[in-house]
This record gives sequence, structure tokens and C-alpha cells, in this order.
Amino acid sequence: MRLRKARVKKYRSIRDTGFFDIEPGKTILVGPNEAGKSALLEALQRINPPCAMRSFDALRDYPRAEFDDIVAGKVRFEETTIVEAHFDLDPADKETVPAEFRECRYIYGRRVDNSAWHMLDGGPAPRKFGDIKKELAHLFAHVDPRVPRGMDGLPPATTPSAAFAAATKGWQDADEIKGERATTLKKGLEKVFLLIEEGNEIEEKRYDALMESVTLEERRLSALKALHQRLPVFVRFRDYFRVRPLIHLEHLAQRLETNVLDGDDYDYGNQCLLRLLGFTARELSNLGKANESKPDDAEGWRHYRDQLDRRAYQLNSASRRLTEELCNIWKPDAKRAEAERLRILADGQYLKVVVEDDLGVEIELDQRSEGFQWLVSFFVVFFAESADKHRNAILLLDEPGLSLHALKQQEFRSTISRLAESNQLLYTTHSPFLVGPDELNQVRVVEMTDRSVGTKVHTNATAEDPAALLPLQESLGYDLAQSLFSQQRNLLLESLTDFWYIDAVAQMLREGGIADLNSRIELMPTNGAAKVAYFATILHAKKLKVAALLDSDTNGDRATSQDDLVRALGNKSILRSKDARNGVRSPRVEDLLRETLLRVGKNRLGWDISNAAAARPDLSIVEVFTNEIGADFSQYRLAKAFLRWSKDHAASDLSEEERGGWKRLIDKINATLK
Repeated sequence: MRLRKARVKKYRSIRDTGFFDIEPGKTILVGPNEAGKSALLEALQRINPPCAMRSFDALRDYPRAEFDDIVAGKVRFEETTIVEAHFDLDPADKETVPAEFRECRYIYGRRVDNSAWHMLDGGPAPRKFGDIKKELAHLFAHVDPRVPRGMDGLPPATTPSAAFAAATKGWQDADEIKGERATTLKKGLEKVFLLIEEGNEIEEKRYDALMESVTLEERRLSALKALHQRLPVFVRFRDYFRVRPLIHLEHLAQRLETNVLDGDDYDYGNQCLLRLLGFTARELSNLGKANESKPDDAEGWRHYRDQLDRRAYQLNSASRRLTEELCNIWKPDAKRAEAERLRILADGQYLKVVVEDDLGVEIELDQRSEGFQWLVSFFVVFFAESADKHRNAILLLDEPGLSLHALKQQEFRSTISRLAESNQLLYTTHSPFLVGPDELNQVRVVEMTDRSVGTKVHTNATAEDPAALLPLQESLGYDLAQSLFSQQRNLLLESLTDFWYIDAVAQMLREGGIADLNSRIELMPTNGAAKVAYFATILHAKKLKVAALLDSDTNGDRATSQDDLVRALGNKSILRSKDARNGVRSPRVEDLLRETLLRVGKNRLGWDISNAAAARPDLSIVEVFTNEIGADFSQYRLAKAFLRWSKDHAASDLSEEERGGWKRLIDKINATLK
């Protein structure tokens, strides 16, 4: 199952984050120091940690400013939820539950007293006693006369209907059929089954429908039990989970057996390394103490050799696996023979982690850079935690790769994306190099501008604190600086949302064989129609081919009238959204997806403006959304919802008019920048 959205309350700096969306692959949490990012990951891990972790401690973890509420008894621990998570079901999950619950969302929560609760959102509504009373009366009217008479030929003193009336005495029509009521009804129906006339389809169907109603709660509980067993494990990796390059096995075994250290994290990296190797510290230590057998003890010598060979083979296998992953990040372009090799060696009571460089020299891990040590530790912990039952874990990375060089961070970003293909992943960061310019839809901004309000998480890329958005601004600025003169052909766009729409639809039409946007054209958002002229002037001065796509609204008209823009591009290279969309007074790029965005807004965001849009077909769809939804409307949220929709749909799911309009636009772009 996939985490769809979450909410954290009453945890350290967090009063209430509000619900925030989680991406199917990776989700990036950005924000300044002390915003509550680490606390957010800690709370999320409590949904289902990989192993026993410290229980929630109200004294330590409840917001300190509200601790008086605990002392005064105003807070009931068993009623206060710390973290609530909503999950979408994967196909494999759906196979484990009855068909009527397969489109539900699974909701799981953890309370202050460390207890948990879960429920299903969707599916059939709980049946009430009043819903089935009439059908029960019809069934009993059929079976009562069919009760066998006694030895004296007289009818029995108690009929099924009378027994049923006594069992349900005091029940109200609004009472839900669950618990003892469901058990009573089910037993009563089972008793009268044999009294139904054989071959009477009407009464048999009535019985089946009643039994389905009274067992609905039973099936719901069965679905909940099945889904709880499939709840993903939340694995959190922190920067201080380090693998030590030299481990004394006997000392490590003693520390683990006696819990001599107070901190749970001191030996965590080393424990993960041992789990990856398939040994406990005690087993490896004992192997280091193994005595050779007597010369005439053939069986003893074989056992001794098998022990040492098994240790050597497993160390070699783990070394090879880690080396492959490190090569993909540390030196992605190096030949395998030239790449540095990680080696895990056992020598008596010492377990060493060394790196063999391209000269064949072995160097201890702690003599390499902080960034390299961090990568080794990361992969050791990741492989250990994500094995077997954690294979479908949700990974939580707290400030990954801070010690990596900026370019290594960019390369590590692709590794995170690769991990997110099989493991849903959330990570916090300050670094602009860990936020790709094409990943802004995956960003959640974490901020705390007022401690009395606490930590807030914004699904949109907005924040009151400018520091929260700094990584995004720096990421866009760096990407723009790198790509500004990299392509011969450039299409200037007004906004990031325009970029998303064009990029997504172009991919859909390309896969559908309808239109093919030239892949050599660089799509360049400029953050406003007023800035298009500046970019056009700079690019034109570099003798590059440039065109601009502007909305046919007031801002677009104003930009088109700028002399600098006309001089740089010429009228033929200034494209307008009205070139591809007719019937709308001031069309924008969104109007090229008018019908689809109406569905996306309704089904994915709960914004139903169908009637208003039908009443004003001449008005831009953005204006209709703004008028009907008001302050809650966001072009960013609408575009982001469309991006999610496009991943699960094809060009054939667009209307014929939309496909035609986008084909005209793409053909014109290609012709202008040929």
C-alpha cells in the first residue's frame, strides 16, 4: 500500500501540521532549522517502526507549552492521536480484501498512550436495523408456517418470528448492525435457513441479501485485519548512523548482550552491517576464537574450514554488493576495473571496513572523506533495513548527504529516485542540490513562524518564512544558470504550471502517436509574463532560437506590447494560447485542458464547478475556478493534481477537442523553432 497523506498532532514542536499529501514515489520536505522536520519524521516512524523503539513519553514528547493540560487531566491519552496516516491500496492489497472494500482507503493512527486504531474510508455504509426490518418480516412470514408441528399435531409454542422479536427487544431502527447485534441476527438467520422452501428463488435471494447485510461488519473487520498485516514498515535513517571502520567483535558482542551503553544509536550502524553479513557479533567473535582441530580429526578440520569459508564468502558477497552501489554514485563514469572497491575483512577479533583504490592500496574507511563514509553507512543501513519483511518499507531520510559535495548530491538525488521506485520515500533537506527543478511538485514546505502555532506542512510551494523556500529558489536559479545557454532552441513560458502542463501533455501525445514536441526544445518558465522580455533579450543576444508562449489574457497582452520582446523575437515567434483554443474570451494554457481539468478538480480536489463552467463557456476555466472556489483555489494545486492524473492516463483520455488543440499548439511550436 502507498501512503497518500498524513497528519501529526501534539508531538514536540508540532501542535497540528494539518493533512499534507505524500507523493507515490519520493516526497521532499524542505524548511529552515528548528522548523520541526526531524520531529515530523520521528512521528511518522511511530506508525509502524521496524523494531521496538522507545514508546511515546508524554513527559518528553508532548508539547511542553501544553503540559499543564496533562497535569490537569484535560488530555485523555487514549483519545489523543499523535499521527494519522491514509493509505491507498495496491493491486496486491486489494486481492486480500472482499471486493466491496477494494476501492477504500486504509487509515491508521497512533495515540499518545501508544495504542493504535484503524478504519476504512469508503465501501458500503454500515447497515442499520431499520434498513432490514421489512425484509426480515417477509422472510419470517414465509418460514413461520413451515415450522414442523409437534407430536400432538399442534404448532410449536414459539415461532421463529416470536423468537426473533424476543432477541431484538429494545432495538432501535438507528442501531447499527455490528458486534452482538450482528452475531444475534446471523445466528437467527442460520436457524431458519432450512425452513425456506427449496427452489423458492425470491426467498433464497432475500435470505442471501439479509445475510450479506448482517455480516457486513464481519467482512469489514476481516479486511482491516488483512490490511493491518500489510502495513508498511517505516524505516528512518539518520546522519549519525555510522559504520565504524574497525570493530572489536568481542567488545561489541558484550555491549549488545549487556546493553552497557545508554544510547540505542551508538552501535546501530555496526549492527546493520552484521545483519547484512548474516552474522551476530557473538557468532563472528566465536569464529575468531575457533581452535584448529587435531591432525587426525578430518571431520573437525572440515567443520573448521566450512566456518571460515562461510564467513569469507558472506563478507565477499556483501563487499561486492556495496561496491556496485557506491560505484554508481561515487564514480558513475569510471570503468569497473578502475573503480574503488569496498572490502569487509575479518581478522581474529577485528572486523575491518577498508577501501581498495585504483592502485590496489587498502585504506581504512575512516581515512576517507566524510561524504564517502556517509554513503557507505547509508547503503549498509538501507540494505539491512530494507531486506525481507522491510522490502516494501517507507523510507524516511533525515538530511541525507549533507557531507557530500554539491555535484555528488545531485548524483545521489538520482539514487534517491531509483530507491523510490520500489520504496516510497520521504526526506528532509536544506540543500538546493537535493531538490531538482523538475521536482517542485514533490516538495512540501515545513515551517514554524510562531511557536504558539507550531510546525506546519504546506502541500503547496508557499510559506510565510522566506528561509523555508530558499532551497527551491536556489535550485531553480542554479538550473537556470546551467541550462540558459545549453540549447539552441528555447520556448519561454510564463509560469512553472505552464511548464508542467506542456511537458505532461507532450509526453502523452508522443506516446499516443498524435504529436511529437521536438525534444531539443528547452522549456523555460520565467515566473511571470513581465519577465519574458528579459529572457528573450538575453537568449536572442546569444544567437539562439527563441519563442514565447503567452496566455491570451491581460498580462499576456501587456507582455506582447513590449518593444523589447517584439524586437528580440518578432511577432511570428510570440505564440498565444488563443492560437490553439477557440470560444474562450481570454484563454490561458489551462483552457486547452478545460474538460479534463473540470474532472480532475472534481475527482481529485473536490472542486465541482461543472455547472458554473457550462453556464460561462466564454470565461477562462481559471476565472471560473477562482470565482467558484474562492481563496481555496490554487493554480499550483490544480496543475499538480493534473500531473498525478496524467501518470495514470493516456492521450485517449483527453477529449477530442483537447487533443486537437494541443496538436495545433505543438505543431506550431515545432514550426517556429525548427
